[in-house]
Amino acid sequence: MIDAPVKNSKKLTEENPNFSLFNQLANYEHEQVVICSDPEVGLKAIIAIHNTTLGPALGGTRMWNYESEEAAIKDVLRLSRGMSYKAAISGLNLGGGKAVIIGDPHTEKTEALFRSFGRFVDGLGGRYITAEDVGMTEREMEWIYSETKYVTGIPKALGGSGNPSPVTAYGVYMGVKACAQKAYGSDSLEGKKIALQGAGNVASFFARHAAKEGAKLYICDIYEDKAKELAEEVGGELVDPDDIYGLDVDIYTPCALGGVINDDTMDQFKCDIIAGGANNVLDDEDKHGQQLLDKGIIYAPDYVINAGGLINIASELEGYNEDRALQNAGNIYNTITDILNYSEDHGIPAHVASNDLAEKRIKTIGHIKNKYSSKANVSGRLGEVYKRFID
Repeated sequence: MIDAPVKNSKKLTEENPNFSLFNQLANYEHEQVVICSDPEVGLKAIIAIHNTTLGPALGGTRMWNYESEEAAIKDVLRLSRGMSYKAAISGLNLGGGKAVIIGDPHTEKTEALFRSFGRFVDGLGGRYITAEDVGMTEREMEWIYSETKYVTGIPKALGGSGNPSPVTAYGVYMGVKACAQKAYGSDSLEGKKIALQGAGNVASFFARHAAKEGAKLYICDIYEDKAKELAEEVGGELVDPDDIYGLDVDIYTPCALGGVINDDTMDQFKCDIIAGGANNVLDDEDKHGQQLLDKGIIYAPDYVINAGGLINIASELEGYNEDRALQNAGNIYNTITDILNYSEDHGIPAHVASNDLAEKRIKTIGHIKNKYSSKANVSGRLGEVYKRFID
């Protein structure tokens, strides 16, 4: 979960009076949106539950200083829908949800604010299970956990999984290898030139995997010191952020901002593959997804290849085991392969293929769950919650 929130949205009341929340809900097909307000502690938050056909809605909470309420609403709706597809395509018995807290993550964090938010999460009775996202740390998740059991990604000392970045990065790495197999007939990254956008946790773990296999990495980040340090560690080359799109490389791996495949960057790409950990990298899904197909660039849908983070925190529902989480994240290789084959067979962009397969699973399993079952054997810290949704 490492993409940047929605930017440059018009103000809700002054500049965009035609904005309609219910039209947005209809467009995205959400089940429920909860507005959380506690002025005494400064809490302004939105929880969006997109779909609970497969199970409780699981998705992170992010804290961001949105420039408008509209921007926050659009972000939470877009991201929660993506979580439904991510869970479905990953074979998880979970639905999609997301939460945003409006505020500066550097200056406005307090224990009272997050404990108040935890009360709102608890009030949903397990329909939504939260986790760590942009602007959040394990400390805040622990405060939320003080008020509700419907939270994952808590510190390992409390029985959680801790930082999901290693598992997320391993899934990205396996997804890139699946793309390489499709493009070159071999999944080896030895000698492959990779333009890595970002030097954060996920990017760093991915870089170590790729470098160990013999890939040549070209690394950028808006924080040059971080990119320089990572490049030195893995034997890569530091590049300017503005130059990353037009490099003559085999693979472009976005692991930072969203919306980086857009009208300005599309003609710059000289790569065979675009596959990385950032969310919502297609600025316009339909337009830019089709353009990638037309250009012959293999694209790994972002919410599939970065699903390791969700797989990691979902493992807490059954009692966390890191080896099992890594093994499950490794299955992203097969999922990406299936999507690319489906895309090729039907002549459609990869993101459309992925959406089709996710929707088919939601529909099929939803039909099966209409049949009565007396009980489900589910154990673990959140077993009671989980059981309610798979009976």
